[in-house]
Amino acid sequence: MPIDVDVALAAEPATAEFSWTSSDVQLYHLGLGAGSDPMDPRELRYLTDDTPQVLPTFGNVAQSFHMTEAPTVRFPGIDIELSKVLHASESVTVPGPIPAAGTGVATTRFTDIWDKGKAAVIWSETTVTSPDGTPLWTQRRSIFARGEGGFGGERGPSGSQSSIDLSERAPDHDFTIAVSSQQALLYRMCGDRNPLHSDPGFAAAAGFPRPILHGLCTYGMTAKALTDLLLDGDTSRVGRYGARFAGVVFPGETLRVRAWEDGAGYQAVVTAPDRDDAVALAGVEFVPA
Repeated sequence: MPIDVDVALAAEPATAEFSWTSSDVQLYHLGLGAGSDPMDPRELRYLTDDTPQVLPTFGNVAQSFHMTEAPTVRFPGIDIELSKVLHASESVTVPGPIPAAGTGVATTRFTDIWDKGKAAVIWSETTVTSPDGTPLWTQRRSIFARGEGGFGGERGPSGSQSSIDLSERAPDHDFTIAVSSQQALLYRMCGDRNPLHSDPGFAAAAGFPRPILHGLCTYGMTAKALTDLLLDGDTSRVGRYGARFAGVVFPGETLRVRAWEDGAGYQAVVTAPDRDDAVALAGVEFVPA
């Protein structure tokens, strides 16, 4: 069904209530590699029983944490086969620390739909509050829908929206993150059971030499690494974080993160140095509270 932009953008926001526990938070952090040094007090803050500190990126997955089936892309004005959809970008903004356990009310609406000719880019925004209306976090997401363009809509911006030219100077920080060989198998327990991340045969049929890491795992691992490096591992000091998904990561690889100071925050790029610095995450924005 062709995208009907007017219907999609005018639709009533979808609302859903969900809950999470401190065990969910601990599992999420383990999926990102927390606790690699079990004697480091900073690492153990992510894994404390009942009261772990919470990375803001948990907000990007909290609503879908217990899903065991693939999602659908069917909404008013939008009906797209999942096989045509690629995750394009993700971000989260928090007014304060996310509770280690709680209940949230998520309200989601579509904000922009861009016509790229052979594809469409669909933007959504989800605001999450506690049941009494207290703001908890805001999530922004875009998906790239192949074969769904050509409907005569606005093309939207193109290229990098960076406020600085990262090629002009050396990064202020340049470091690596180890990705364990079982990283995807552990992270899939956070709600994304796509066999592309766990089944070698399925991955081969999709054109990959082996299963790939979840994009949101790379995203979360980078957020944790930047928090540890720049904010002494204190998640309460993170205000906003986001990135564009630019390429794949394979379990067992090493990631390279280069970060540049940019006003009140940082911009970064994440690459795979063993594959000629192939870009995994681009347009990374990390802004302290």
